Amino acid sequence: MNLQGDEPLAPASGIRKVASLLAASNAPMATLATRIESIDELFDPNCVKVVCDTNGLALYFTRAPAPWAREAFARSRDAVPAGMPFLRHIGIYAYRAGFLRRFAALPRTPLETVEALEQLRALESGFAIAVAEAPEPFPPGVDTPEDLARVERFLAGRS
Repeated sequence: MNLQGDEPLAPASGIRKVASLLAASNAPMATLATRIESIDELFDPNCVKVVCDTNGLALYFTRAPAPWAREAFARSRDAVPAGMPFLRHIGIYAYRAGFLRRFAALPRTPLETVEALEQLRALESGFAIAVAEAPEPFPPGVDTPEDLARVERFLAGRS
C-alpha cells in the first residue's frame, strides 16, 4: 500500500477500499478516483484525471481535462459537462508484492516523463491498473502552497 504524502487527509475507508479492490482484481495494481464536480478542478493541471474502461481499468492518466467533451466544450467551458463521469485520481495505490519489485525496476517511459505521472509507466509497459471510486468524499490533496495552508488550518482546528 502506498498513500502518497500529498493526501494527508485520506479517510481510512479509502485505504480499505483500494486494498479490497486489489484483492478482487486480476490487476497487479489498484487505485482510487473521485468525481470532479468543479470546472476549475477539471482544468487544473495539479488535479490528475483518470479515464477508465467499462471494466474499471485505467486507460490513461493525465493532467489535462479528460476525456475531452468536444461538443460540450465547443459551446462552453463554464461547467463540467453532464453525462460523463470526470474522475480525479487519488494518490493511493495498492500493489501485489511481486509486481512492486518489477515496477520499481522498469525504466521511465515517454508518457510518464511528459505528464510527470509515474502510474503511466505501468500502463505504458502493458500492466493493468484497477480503479474504483472512493467510498466517501476524499479531501483535495496538497499540490500548492495554498493547499498546504488549507490543510494546516484544518489540522490546527482539530487540536
